Amino acid sequence: MLSTGIRNARNVVHYLFGMGAIADLSTILDGRRINISDSVIFFIDSFFEHHNLLEGFNAITSGDQIIYVNTIEEPTTSFINFMRDKVFDASAKQPCAIVGIGGGITMDVAKAVSNLLTNGGNAEDYQGWDLVKKPGIFKVAVPTISGTGAESTRTCVMTNTANGLKLGMNSDFTVFDQIILDPDLTQTVPRDQYFYTGMDAYIHCMESLNGQYRNAIGDAYSTQTIQLCRDLFMGGDMMSDENRAKLMVASYLGGCAIATSYVGVLHPFSAGLSVVLGLHHGVANCITMRAMEEFYPDGYREFYRMAESQNVRLPEGICRNLTDAQLKQLYASTIIHEKPLTNALGECYKDILTPGKVKELFLRM
Repeated sequence: MLSTGIRNARNVVHYLFGMGAIADLSTILDGRRINISDSVIFFIDSFFEHHNLLEGFNAITSGDQIIYVNTIEEPTTSFINFMRDKVFDASAKQPCAIVGIGGGITMDVAKAVSNLLTNGGNAEDYQGWDLVKKPGIFKVAVPTISGTGAESTRTCVMTNTANGLKLGMNSDFTVFDQIILDPDLTQTVPRDQYFYTGMDAYIHCMESLNGQYRNAIGDAYSTQTIQLCRDLFMGGDMMSDENRAKLMVASYLGGCAIATSYVGVLHPFSAGLSVVLGLHHGVANCITMRAMEEFYPDGYREFYRMAESQNVRLPEGICRNLTDAQLKQLYASTIIHEKPLTNALGECYKDILTPGKVKELFLRM
């Protein structure tokens, strides 16, 4: 077992959990509004532009700014910079809080903009480890889908379109100050998407427990997350009230696990699919699993048992007609992820994942 180098980990400062918990958001934000002119920025998944969030949701006041986040594509550095500029254009005064309501994309936008407002510069300046030097604006996460762990991780992931690299703004200052975990908010998630995104929690922890950079706390979080995933994906309807609550907890704990450890082989390949083919992270993970049997035989088999148990259809033939140019891009977008690949395969991971081997694995997908 090798040291992660993460010695002083930070978790979310406060969290609320339970059905109806979102009703407390107003009280939390009122505590931040010291002056009558203080405003809150709400980044909200664009799905809710035409759908009610929940009956009775009333946390938004007349002076607040609502910015709907289009989640068709995963965030790029230029998109994050654009969102920051929208906040600047609305008011010269800093908001007293930022709220992200939605899935991993929306929560990552909230985290990234919070950091940029106080640190200056552009999103691409902070892609990497511990490059953010100042605390961001007070930020709140309200996840409406479970699995990514974005509500509890110390990173927000974005693609730099200039160099084609998908990397995170990985920092203690990226962690949310407050999260609200309300299982009522995941009732309307499409069934297949619920599974694809939910499996991110399982895959985070499966990779972590099979890696070389581990510690007792990360292992404890990972073990509990995997058990919750087994309970809910193998135990009846994954979208029952009880199981939606379990997945919300698994997502949170999985994010805590990955804050003190690393993922492995699967996530870098999944990142390649997102960068080159534009696939969302959750479904990209599930597609990547098709080529992971040699690295994670137990996790591979369990994943397919869960999919079968929930009668979930997995996409096929995604990499059937790749061009040579795309294969080169996929290799570059995968091999750049040094920490997780070292975690899984050791420092000589490039000797294992040669361009030919990487091509072979993508073609299995």
